[in-house]
Amino acid sequence: MPDDYATGREPDVARALFPEITVVAANDYVRFALGRKVAGTPERVDAVLYLGGDLMHAARVHARLGGTAYAYKFSRKRYRKTFARVFAVDARNAEQLARWSVPRERIDVVGNLAIDGAVGESEGVFGAGAGDAGRLPEGGVLVMPGTRKHEIANLVPFFLEVCVRLRKIAPELPVAFGISAFTSNDELKSALASGGHPNVWGAHGSVVEGAGGFALQPESGGPPVPLLRDALRAAARARMVVTIPGTKCIELAALGVPTLVCVPLNAPEVVVINGPLQYIDRLPVVGRLLKRSAVVAVDRRFTLAAQPNIDAGEMVMPELRGTQTPGHVARAIAAYAADDRARAEASLRLRALYAAQIGAAERVAHVLLGAA
Repeated sequence: MPDDYATGREPDVARALFPEITVVAANDYVRFALGRKVAGTPERVDAVLYLGGDLMHAARVHARLGGTAYAYKFSRKRYRKTFARVFAVDARNAEQLARWSVPRERIDVVGNLAIDGAVGESEGVFGAGAGDAGRLPEGGVLVMPGTRKHEIANLVPFFLEVCVRLRKIAPELPVAFGISAFTSNDELKSALASGGHPNVWGAHGSVVEGAGGFALQPESGGPPVPLLRDALRAAARARMVVTIPGTKCIELAALGVPTLVCVPLNAPEVVVINGPLQYIDRLPVVGRLLKRSAVVAVDRRFTLAAQPNIDAGEMVMPELRGTQTPGHVARAIAAYAADDRARAEASLRLRALYAAQIGAAERVAHVLLGAA
């Protein structure tokens, strides 16, 4: 479905993960939503399950294909009669759904589906990785810079420069990049060729291929940084992970991986945000300034940025927020990597935070199959 957060590679990744399924790409979906036939789509289905995006699209698919409609995590008052059941992440989400006029008898608290995905991916049960997790030695540092277009364009150069600085501060620490299957090498090449937004002070570089696989080569020299696609399996063996806020923080918490969360606001105007403010930077003259101010204002509203910290009510994952320099982030990584006690305590607390939610996928499947 059309989505501002989409990378464009979702259909290919879905086909790689599940070769037997029919995938309708965004362009074909628009034709489908307008009532036209699309090859491979069924005339009727038993169930429609909404997992994310705009609820309007799930309602449209349900109207076209019938079956019983289910939603996960979100609903709205206008859809209170559309979804037979809505699956909640936790009790707080269940209360939110009730405020959205979902009848309580239609709400099932199942847990966070991302956690089952993380456990499965870390164990190699499924995934679009290249089985290259072993390229990060045990006890290394894994950098996961995000998957959205602006994140690849700006944070890959930023974190590559962080790696350059880290090698000078703590040369004994192995480091690697964990890159999503949704990100192509061409996107990485383009990002490193530009060096990212001038305000992120990122490194220029290139994507190189060696005997072990692909790597990111800083233009300033030094050994290349291994590029891993099997990121969560690598994370499970890492000393720590460096990443940005997002679902990955929940996944890493479920695996008990000590994580340093970086929220660089060096160029707020390029950040993707929900709602009409996303497009305010297109206004002439004042657009960029207005969006910059809006993003900074939104960030200041929240005491904590990473979801595990929000759920715990305190900073279990250390956060670096605001304008960041590569050197500052590198020093923070070196300090956390050297603090064995802090990382061990964080690992135990993070793993316990979501332990009860493991099995969410099975609970959803049980309801779907029971109704079939």
